[in-house]
Amino acid sequence: MASLKVYSIGRLAKCVTDSTLKNLRTNYYSFYSRGSVRCYSVEEKAAEDPEKQSKQLPNTVEECHKQIETLTTDLNTIKEQSKDFEDKYKRSLADCENVRRRMMKQVEDAKSFAIQSFCKDLLDVADTLSAAAESVPEGAEAGAGAALRSLADGVKLTRAQLSQVFARHGLVAVSPLKEKFDPNLHEALFQQEVEGAEAGTVVTVSKVGYKLHERCVRPALVGVAK
Repeated sequence: MASLKVYSIGRLAKCVTDSTLKNLRTNYYSFYSRGSVRCYSVEEKAAEDPEKQSKQLPNTVEECHKQIETLTTDLNTIKEQSKDFEDKYKRSLADCENVRRRMMKQVEDAKSFAIQSFCKDLLDVADTLSAAAESVPEGAEAGAGAALRSLADGVKLTRAQLSQVFARHGLVAVSPLKEKFDPNLHEALFQQEVEGAEAGTVVTVSKVGYKLHERCVRPALVGVAK
């Protein structure tokens, strides 16, 4: 009889304990659910993980092959896009380098040929000085007065100094006598047959030409042999 009472009391205590724990767990979950926080027990998490894994992993061999084909196709597409982007990047770099070189060349040309128009204006002065210096024949200075000799020497000296200034700034005279005719530097006024001269050779220079840093400023006026 005593053992029966002890057994009954033990059953009652267990029921009360289980009921209390159950109520506490329910209140705990409801509390965190109202606070927008959901708690999972170890059993629930363990039960959900296989479901997620089953959704991510293929179930059959065919699905596995299909997934591999899809991933391979995506990888090939990404590789092609990467090559296309790399090609465009290299082309852009090349274009930028070409633009930079062209700009540097234009800046250098602008510096070198900034005095081109000024040089053209001085060419008439140089022609006048040359004509004045050549107008006095050799030997005529001996019989002339001192003033005339000084004037002739001054004209020749001025022409020499002007030629030095031209050469210092890259302006060079072009006198292509007995040279091959070059249409980039020469302008043919006439053609004539000259004995012993090869066809296409400059036989007469009517007016000296000039070039500035290898650029023709004024073509030489010449006569060419037939």
